[in-house]
Amino acid sequence: MAFIKEESEDVKIEETFRVKQEDTEEQTDLVVLKEESQELNQKEDKNQYEKHDFMPGEKSLSCSHSEKTTRKRAKMTTERCNFTCQQCGKSFFHQRNLTVHMRIHTGEKPYTCQHCGRSFIQKGSLKVHMRVHTGECPFTCQQCGKSFSRNGNLKVHMRIHTRESPFTCQQCGKCFTQKGSLKVHMRIHTGETPFTCQQCGKSFKHKGALNDHRNTHTREKPFVCVQCGKTFKFTRALNEHTRIHSKENCFICHQCGSSFTDKKHLKNHVKNHIGEKPFMCHECGKNCENKGNLEAHRRVHTGEKPFTCLQCGKCFTLKGNLNIHLRLHTGEKPFSCLQCGKSFALKGNLEVHMRLHTGERPYKCLQCEKRFTNNKDLKGHSQTHSEQKTTMF
Repeated sequence: MAFIKEESEDVKIEETFRVKQEDTEEQTDLVVLKEESQELNQKEDKNQYEKHDFMPGEKSLSCSHSEKTTRKRAKMTTERCNFTCQQCGKSFFHQRNLTVHMRIHTGEKPYTCQHCGRSFIQKGSLKVHMRVHTGECPFTCQQCGKSFSRNGNLKVHMRIHTRESPFTCQQCGKCFTQKGSLKVHMRIHTGETPFTCQQCGKSFKHKGALNDHRNTHTREKPFVCVQCGKTFKFTRALNEHTRIHSKENCFICHQCGSSFTDKKHLKNHVKNHIGEKPFMCHECGKNCENKGNLEAHRRVHTGEKPFTCLQCGKCFTLKGNLNIHLRLHTGEKPFSCLQCGKSFALKGNLEVHMRLHTGERPYKCLQCEKRFTNNKDLKGHSQTHSEQKTTMF
């Protein structure tokens, strides 16, 4: 099946995947609240309709009589809506519906899931939520067979087939299948970052990005690979990692046939073929493949080192360098030699070590053609030639 173009490719790499996942916690809460409100309205309409419906066997009315009945029914509806919310002015036929509605204002959620502890305003909403745990997906797309736990999610999904994108950004014209996606997109134009870290004050456009950021403070890696035990900070990182075990390569380069477990890696790879480097540094004119690389490069000019080791205070320009440095404190050596079992903190050190087993010596002395396994040994050897020349003179 052809891949559907994501709506948010221009968002920062760190935050992009949250926009793509339209069922985020923030949007899910809004959907549940909206559905619960709609449920109340439907119940009200149903009750009103049932109270004024025609009895079986009743003769059909004339057009004029029908209009009178409609006006009379509307008048009765107005008179019978005598349960009004004092906070928003919404009216209800029954006290019980007003009571349920008030929970939207009070925040009361009396129905709690025994599996995960999440709470809901209505019992029906809890019932729908339970499908997350049971895996039940009763709403199926007739075109591709994909199933969903909510009818609303199926309706949104159908827009993929119909290519309907009813929500349009008034500033740039970009279209979205969901109103929530448009709302998140608008933060690019407004610069709004409503989700703030309480520890360092850094703000984010998306709630998911804030949750990921918090892990940098706690060093927590809650997502565990069941096959090898490796832990990850983010679910997306775990999902990418599991493809290594399954040998799954979903993203294939059509020019050379190379396959990748992540779409981002494929996108960066394709730029090697087309030579595209659209992000230019205004200081030195260097071009970079993506925005993240450009931001990292700019730190060469600014001297900024935003990633700090909490144990020794050493600062780094790249987060990856900080992660490598932390292994000095933790003693972690994730790269192991399969032949002798020796472990290393750096992948490069393992590669140099493997030359002891393979006999490879890629570093050659230009004066005597003697070969070495690493550059350090070659430099040490080169000094012997320099000393010999000094002795001769």
